[in-house]
Amino acid sequence: MAESDGQEKTELPTEQRLRQAREKGQIPRSKELGTAAVLLSGAFGLIMVGDALTVALFKVFKANFSVERAVLFDPDSMMPAFRDSILALTWPLLGLFAIVLVAALVGNSLLGGINFSTQAMMPKLNKMSPAKGLKRMFGVQAMVELLKSIAKVVFIATLAVSVLWGQFDNILRLSNESLPAAMVEATDLVLNMGLVLCLALLPIVAIDVPFQIWNHTRQLKMTLQEIKDEYKNSEGKPEVKGRIRRMQQEMANRRMMADVPDADVVVVNPTHFSVALRYDKFTPGAAPKVVAKGLDEVALKIREIAREYEIPVISSPALTRAIYFSTKVDGEIPDGLFVAVAQVLAYVFQLNNWRKGQGRKPTALKDDLPIPDEYKADRPL
Repeated sequence: MAESDGQEKTELPTEQRLRQAREKGQIPRSKELGTAAVLLSGAFGLIMVGDALTVALFKVFKANFSVERAVLFDPDSMMPAFRDSILALTWPLLGLFAIVLVAALVGNSLLGGINFSTQAMMPKLNKMSPAKGLKRMFGVQAMVELLKSIAKVVFIATLAVSVLWGQFDNILRLSNESLPAAMVEATDLVLNMGLVLCLALLPIVAIDVPFQIWNHTRQLKMTLQEIKDEYKNSEGKPEVKGRIRRMQQEMANRRMMADVPDADVVVVNPTHFSVALRYDKFTPGAAPKVVAKGLDEVALKIREIAREYEIPVISSPALTRAIYFSTKVDGEIPDGLFVAVAQVLAYVFQLNNWRKGQGRKPTALKDDLPIPDEYKADRPL
């Protein structure tokens, strides 16, 4: 489809797409890397245990081909001879098998890592379709694998002929050697030629690994619409997110309203703003804190709770707006507003004492409280 329709897979896969593919068992793998790891480790392992294995084989051959006549006709001698032959070869072969096993695990997990997927093991009916099977057999991927296999066979066969031709004189010279020296020399010769052929796989691996990574990424590429849909599914639809935000705001407001009865004073802009303040005068160095603040309906609710619990409500539009825009809920009053807030709290404490019959009635609070200019402008936190 046209790119303007947003249906061409031009975008790299997202982390979520890669994770989902991994859960399905769809990860980059290189058969050539695993094969090269096994063959190279086998060649190096044979070089390491080659001498011990050759000596053990020579002993087994000698023991089994130089048998006395009486032993040949003794049925009870077969199992001991078999046991001795197995034990003689066990340790060299165990070392070789251990090396190859570790190399097989490491080599096959170097690209894509270790992945266990139950979804990949589930039977898929679409793979039983003859039409899709023919498509896989004659598709681009099958053609690439075929050409790669042909190139690999031609390359390794040409190298093998060259190696054999270069070692032809040494191979003929083995007929003049005596046992067991001929066996040891033949083993070294075969192992060295095998190692050279195994090393020939490295250029193939160097080509195949980047190709598999590229092909895996190509298969998982996404359209712009798929990325948008994934974002919506992961982040949630806008209306759902809006509802969640409203619910969270309502819960926060309920918690905030529960703290209003503990306030010492509520300062208001008579129309829109309300801020509830609390000051713990028994805590040294404590500053007044905002326990609740709100606009419009929330502000009205704060004033209703204040009247219900007989908390003084002071009208000071400039101070209310300054506190509202400069302080968070549960936050302390900034230094620049200390003087103005201190005057309000002093007035409130004197008013409370007068109502209790203690002291005289305080003078009315000044309208022009000392508020720095930087706190007079409306600005969000």
